[in-house]
Order: sequence, then structure tokens, then C-alpha cells
Amino acid sequence: MNRREFITASACAVAASLAMSGSASEESRPAMTKAIAFDAFVIFDFRSVFATVRQLFPDRGDDICKTWLARQFEYCWLRVITRRYADFWKVTEEALAYATKVNKVELSGAQREQIMNGYQQLKPWPDVIDGLKALRDANIRLAFLSNMTPAMLSAACKSAGVGDFFEARISTDAIKSYKPDPAAYQLGIDALQLPKDQIVFAAFGGWDAAGAKSFGYRTYWANRLSLPVEQLDAQPDRIGGGMNELVEFVTA
Repeated sequence: MNRREFITASACAVAASLAMSGSASEESRPAMTKAIAFDAFVIFDFRSVFATVRQLFPDRGDDICKTWLARQFEYCWLRVITRRYADFWKVTEEALAYATKVNKVELSGAQREQIMNGYQQLKPWPDVIDGLKALRDANIRLAFLSNMTPAMLSAACKSAGVGDFFEARISTDAIKSYKPDPAAYQLGIDALQLPKDQIVFAAFGGWDAAGAKSFGYRTYWANRLSLPVEQLDAQPDRIGGGMNELVEFVTA
């Protein structure tokens, strides 16, 4: 090989190397967010339901609410593991019954109905409407991906006045399972017809954020209760207090 051939070959090799480097750099960049799949409680403020419990049982209300919230999701997971599915309304009602019993409180039928009906009258968190408007203005598609039943989602959307923002209300009831079952997260991809890396999952629970991240979603945790990150080897891509940080995350 003469000097001219050597220089030409070297230049081609460098050019090829730079081209490959550029491709790798492009591939390493996060995909543009085209849709967000929301857990329902990022949007709906459940504190009014707990306020009813505290009003009815002022001496034990806090303890009942704490037990109820924990059992609500534990029952979901246990029913998936044992393959004894019941929908989220029934699971929530059963968890409430347990929470009152363990706290030695008598729950009448009328009280149970009053508390449970609160899930059909949920309002949005204070930052939700402005956040949803900002996401809509950014042309980001919005959907629910929730353990709630379709009827619960429909009632809450109507009560909170947010139904028009969401193109899909995806309930895990469709597959008779619950998050963090990977099949539950797959429902978002199937409904939105987008690649996984173009969807951000917005979680309310730390366990849900870990589950969505393990599944492969880019994940935002709306940590409204200021809780520590779950020790599940799956860190959310971003953590914030609510909708404002989510808007920043997906539009940056």
C-alpha cells in the first residue's frame, strides 16, 4: 500500500468510526415522550375518602385508614398470587372491613356504603388540571393504566372533571390481574400502540414505580406522600411531588 492509499484508507476508517459513534450516541438518548400512562391516584385525591373515615370514627380513624390502605393493595397482590381474582371495588371493600375489625370498630352497612361511595366522588389533586392542560398543549397523549375497575374510573373522571383529557381508561380488570404483574403494564403498550420507550408511566405508589421500571417503562413517581424509595432494585427515572415536575420531565 502506497502513502496515498494508506491516507485514504485511514480517513475512511476514521469517518466510519465517527459515524458509528454518532449512531451509538443517538441510540443512547431517551426517546421522545409521546404518551403518559397514569396510575389513577396521581390524578384523583383520595384524602376525602379517608376524611369520611375519620369523621365516622374520630378515635380510631387514622389507624383504620393506615390499615385499610395497606391491606387494599396487599389483597390485590395476594389474589393475583393465589389466582383468586376479585375486582378492585370488592378488594377495597374487603380491606375496609378488615381494617375496622382489626381496630375493634363496628362498621354498619350504611357506614360502609357511605365510605365506599367516596370513591365515586373523587376530586383531582390541586395541581392536576393545570398539569393536564400543559401536557395536552405539548401534544402528549394521556391514558389511565389503573387497578381501578372501569366503573370506578368512569365515575371518578366525571366527578373530577378530567375525562376529556384522557384518550383511554385502561383497567387491569381486563386481564383479571393487578399491577405490578407485567401483563398489566403491557396493557398500556397494547392500547396506545407505541413503543415502550415512548411511554412514560406516572406512578402514585413507590411499589408501582418500581414495577413499571422493572417492566421497562420510563417512570415518573409522583411521590405526593413524601415516602422513601422502595428497596426493590428499580429506581424511577424521576421523582417529584406532583404534576409540575412531571410536565418538566416529559417536555425537557
